[in-house]
Amino acid sequence: MAYGQWLIRHDSKCTVFKSLQGKIWQEGYASGELRGQVYPDVPPAFERWRRQKREICIYSSGSVLAQRLLFQTTTFGDLTGYIKDFFDTRIGDKTDSESYKRIAALLDRVPREFLFLSDAGKEVEAAESAGLLTCLCDRSGKISQGKLGSAIIHTFDVVCPYEA
Repeated sequence: MAYGQWLIRHDSKCTVFKSLQGKIWQEGYASGELRGQVYPDVPPAFERWRRQKREICIYSSGSVLAQRLLFQTTTFGDLTGYIKDFFDTRIGDKTDSESYKRIAALLDRVPREFLFLSDAGKEVEAAESAGLLTCLCDRSGKISQGKLGSAIIHTFDVVCPYEA
């Protein structure tokens, strides 16, 4: 128990811990006690990207189970129908550029075909090092400079805003 609390306090990205966390959360989501939280611009962006024939994948340090639960239970409804695939730390660490190359290979794509959005600078750096296009998403408005060559966005409204 003490070790589990230590992992929580240190925001551990350990795959086994995240898997256990997802299983614990499953009960909370099933009971309705937990609900997935996404920003209000996310559902319209997902819908717009679908109309543009863009594929959405989620890569999170949370387990695939936790990701699915979050996106199934948002206050905007179930958003999982918009998402092609989910990836977690079983693919590798999010700050390791090889992880992004593995995802591209699994999806039979080249890295330059991806736009990676994240609020974590080290993840953006790793994705860009792997050859992905990147945007640093700063919801707080406090970041003044992007990592490497990435753009800074504050809302998904500006990501592929027009119909293709």
